[in-house]
Amino acid sequence: MNMDLDGRLICIFGGGGFLGRYVAQELLARGARLRIAERNIKNAMHIKPLGNLGQTQFASADITKPESVARAVHGCDAVVNLVGVLTGDFERIHVEGARNVAEAAAKAGCRTLLHLSAIGADTASPSRYGRSKGEGEQAVLTAFPDAIVLRPSIVFGREDEFINRFAAMIQMLPIVPVIGSETKFQPIFVGDVADVVAQALSQPALYAGQTFELGGPEVISMGDLNRRIASMTGRERTFIDIPDFAARMIATLLGPLPGAPITSDQYKMLQKDNVVADGAKGLSAFGVAPTPLAAVASGWMEKYTAHGRFGATAKAN
Repeated sequence: MNMDLDGRLICIFGGGGFLGRYVAQELLARGARLRIAERNIKNAMHIKPLGNLGQTQFASADITKPESVARAVHGCDAVVNLVGVLTGDFERIHVEGARNVAEAAAKAGCRTLLHLSAIGADTASPSRYGRSKGEGEQAVLTAFPDAIVLRPSIVFGREDEFINRFAAMIQMLPIVPVIGSETKFQPIFVGDVADVVAQALSQPALYAGQTFELGGPEVISMGDLNRRIASMTGRERTFIDIPDFAARMIATLLGPLPGAPITSDQYKMLQKDNVVADGAKGLSAFGVAPTPLAAVASGWMEKYTAHGRFGATAKAN
């Protein structure tokens, strides 16, 4: 294993989350020392066994509170901000919080800052999510001009809330409604994103001040993705594509309610494909080969099959 991060102290905001788990594991394997910054450090204790004794520290920090952020980054060589939300106060988290992290990292003299954004980040985006991501990038680069910005498409993996959400719905419903059926995505494996983060931190001079869009090897529509998941789990289902006017009505009427199938902001996000832009710098800049969904999904999708991992039957020749 490459030990090019040996001894460096890296603070990861959001290190206890889905992506944070994989990023932490990759950085620990390369010899880095980690300080996992979370609002509730109990949510990140599963990171500790991934490294050696004394290799992982924990800091109670909230990116919306500058004092706690400053304490978390003190003495660090590099800072990674993985914090993001899909609902709630986008501006407070994606803009103000991102600015707090960047300003604290600059003031503390940290050599490297890596900021996780998203494909679709645009200050002119019709969705609050996309707009806040774009404004967050601007705030970060103003405070820390050499920051490395990553914009992934949908990130998938064993613990994700995207593939698993659709698989669970397909498991339960004989007739499955699909909103945004024609919208295209370029799903990227969480392990590939973690590899990119590690590579960027190991050679920050190569990537400083640049923005990279990360997508997997395949562009697929929402409708085809649902059908793919059904096939992978051995489920025969009828899929109903919800017309755009009906999706807009559902988002408007039900969006504000808890557990709504789609919010108004998510509806706006589905009006544009979530794929790597033509000419954008991407995975190849880091020497990372994209991992297909089919190559890794079988390891966790079997729980959605009719009888779990023991449901397979031999076919006669």
